[in-house]
Amino acid sequence: MIKVTIYKTCGHEYTGFDLAGHAGFDESGRDIVCAAVSALVITTINSIERFTDDETSCISDEETGRIEFRFSRIPSHDASLLLDSMVLGLEQIEDSSEYEPYIDMIFKEV
Repeated sequence: MIKVTIYKTCGHEYTGFDLAGHAGFDESGRDIVCAAVSALVITTINSIERFTDDETSCISDEETGRIEFRFSRIPSHDASLLLDSMVLGLEQIEDSSEYEPYIDMIFKEV
């Protein structure tokens, strides 16, 4: 199962997110849940890096499927919007009755 933790302040500002695990929907290379989650998350990280001036840190491990992404300070409007889009996509996967057993999202206040 893929576990996604989204971190937000009490003011609802993003501070980052963690992602860990593999979906296990199908064998490696054929797992559409892993592919969809990876595409959303990697595109979001790359977009924040390319299209905003936000300072971030990102640690990843392809073997374990772990990504730790953090903002150095409160993110810009554009970075927040990009994360809103990623969260929407991940929630839609999680809300699907077919894919729900393969992804778990939680939100934590920090």
